[in-house]
Amino acid sequence: MSSITTNDGTEIFFKDWGTGQPIVFSHGWPLSADDWDAQLMFFLQKGYRVVAHDRRGHGRSTQTSEGHDMDHYADDLAAVTAHLDLHDAVHVGHSTGGGEVVHYIARHGESRVARAVLISAVPPIMVQTEANPGGLPKKVFDDIQTQVATNRSSFYRDLPSTAFYNFNRPGVEPNEAIIQNWWRQGMMGGAKAHYDGVVAFSQTDFTEDLKKITVPVLVMHGDDDQVVPYEDSAPLSAALVQNGTLKTYAGFPHGMPTTHADTINADLLAWLQG
Repeated sequence: MSSITTNDGTEIFFKDWGTGQPIVFSHGWPLSADDWDAQLMFFLQKGYRVVAHDRRGHGRSTQTSEGHDMDHYADDLAAVTAHLDLHDAVHVGHSTGGGEVVHYIARHGESRVARAVLISAVPPIMVQTEANPGGLPKKVFDDIQTQVATNRSSFYRDLPSTAFYNFNRPGVEPNEAIIQNWWRQGMMGGAKAHYDGVVAFSQTDFTEDLKKITVPVLVMHGDDDQVVPYEDSAPLSAALVQNGTLKTYAGFPHGMPTTHADTINADLLAWLQG
């Protein structure tokens, strides 16, 4: 199994396939690198080197008790890129992974980075504050933490069955295999990591991080995202980075890299080659 050990003794699992320009994928909460299967195989076959890691406490990485915050997430990602000596890399982040990518670039610089892609991503900030009145009330995230601490298996069955993939929308047929794969990935991770991670993805303010990014950034988001609402995320992030492109998808869900992989992959490839 491919893994590295960070400075605090945490083992981070990663996949590293192919040659060519590297594309590094950062997954969403509470999943794992497996959530990128459709992207890894597509871009591998297009001649790219594809890399994806399991965030600490998630998937096959150590279920450590501590370090479930954006600083550690960014530092772990930096450790993977340094270990693999990646240069001219494209960093792609979905949901929480989008926050991880933004914080990594702002915290560690752009010397190894060519471009970034934020898909259904949490920046600039999810929680409602005086400075962010369009955010979601803190109670929403408190309730998620309660479910993780007390009812995780059932909660991880319900979320992909409904809001994550918009399987609760009229005319949308639920895909049982996708739902079960989401549950499988979630239950591989640690409850403590997932509990703490709710605070990391909801309360971290990425505004200043976004302003520091000078490499080209593609922001992809569905306007029917029920997990990270569109209006308070994608347009704001695209405006805050110095070289941003916003691509909006009518009716697409939060988990659109899975349910609409053909569209997302084709658009991402076109942007990389453009």
